[in-house]
Amino acid sequence: MNEKTRIEKDIVMFEENLDKLKDKKPEQLDSKIVELASQYYEDSKYYASKEDYFTAFGCINYGHGLLDAVLKF
Repeated sequence: MNEKTRIEKDIVMFEENLDKLKDKKPEQLDSKIVELASQYYEDSKYYASKEDYFTAFGCINYGHGLLDAVLKF
């Protein structure tokens, strides 16, 4: 799998996890952690559009970690 395909897959996975959060814990959507995760997601999309996949991966990984923490706790 090339870098572009991989980052696109990770971005879609983030969107799916955000939907899970909406279903399981809608009250958490206004939290600062979810807001920060969403900002990393937006940054990832920006860097991917510039073909800076290395930075895009870093951003989306932070976003995933933050969302995972909210989903698990």
